[in-house]
Amino acid sequence: MSMPTPEPQKPANRTLSALVRKSFPAAERGFSLEVEFCAPPGFTVLFGPSGSGKTTLLDCVAGLTTPETGSITIDERVLFDASTRINVPVAKRGVGYVLQDLALFPHLTVEQNTEYGLAHLPRSVRRQQAAAMLQELRIEHLGRQRPAEVSGGERQRVALARTLVTDPSVLLLDEPLAALDAPTKAKIIDDLRRWNQAHRIPILYVTHSREEVIAVGERVLVMERGHIIARGTPHEVLGAPLQESVAQLAGFENIFDATVWLVHQDRGTITCRLPGKQNGTFVLLETPLIRAQAGTLVRVGIRAGDILLAITKPEGLSARNVIAGQIVSLERRDMKIAARVNCGVEMEVHLTLAAKDALHLDPGKEVWLVIKTYSCHLMQR
Repeated sequence: MSMPTPEPQKPANRTLSALVRKSFPAAERGFSLEVEFCAPPGFTVLFGPSGSGKTTLLDCVAGLTTPETGSITIDERVLFDASTRINVPVAKRGVGYVLQDLALFPHLTVEQNTEYGLAHLPRSVRRQQAAAMLQELRIEHLGRQRPAEVSGGERQRVALARTLVTDPSVLLLDEPLAALDAPTKAKIIDDLRRWNQAHRIPILYVTHSREEVIAVGERVLVMERGHIIARGTPHEVLGAPLQESVAQLAGFENIFDATVWLVHQDRGTITCRLPGKQNGTFVLLETPLIRAQAGTLVRVGIRAGDILLAITKPEGLSARNVIAGQIVSLERRDMKIAARVNCGVEMEVHLTLAAKDALHLDPGKEVWLVIKTYSCHLMQR
């Protein structure tokens, strides 16, 4: 009688849960990390400015920093619990950590660097597992070279191979791709995703680049001054931010005070009045509808790239906001032009080099700004 072929085992879905508090009273103005989150398998991006506590949080998970209160668990396995005084040593946590400076051993070959975390295994097993990992990350041909002899992207792959070959339960990545170009970043991220399909572990990925958040993240936690101030998918958090600090990180160059002027329930919009006047008249913006009454104070955010500029008043457009203004300045930034336009308030508008030349733009020129209703985002004041 033939036995049924067993189905291949699916990888376990590990989940990292953390509730930690850590104070640094000696830091400038004092600093306190107070966070609570749950990271399922896949990429969870920690996003925020320098000094917001991203690396400190990784250090707490890795065991390099000990929180004052709280707990850190991977599924049912407790790594840290202040109430029961559990604090698993760094070497026994099963946490992989890749730093921005990579910390490769310059005197060891790529193979030897990769085998480093497997010192407890027999030599033949170390070689076999390291070779398989180098092949998976497509750098098996570099095995006998040293870190100084390979490119930056290849060094990054070596650092990942050295960490992943230990089969960690959680992977921590602290701005690991910051020095790489976009195509190299994309290839490495694709390889990491493919690796994680077979391992299904949480990956905490630190960055302060919104482009990386969008390219990498399945989930994003926005950190500011040691706290998580927003969480969700990149689209939810960066596409329509509720806090001004998140809007600034998300690339909203124009943020203004505003007052709700009229509420149009029938058409799903409101009209907001900006504080400045143009030719003696307040500047009005039609924005998406929110729960607010006339007179409510809000903040309005608009991306510079979402504003169109015309040299004659446009007509017959679906855009509800057409505002007269005057160019204050034009500044070239790489392959785009940042125009400052005074229309009662100063707005920044991004243009191509070709558009500047075609429209013959110069400071002092009268222009019109065209802004779609749904390009205006209302935020908590």
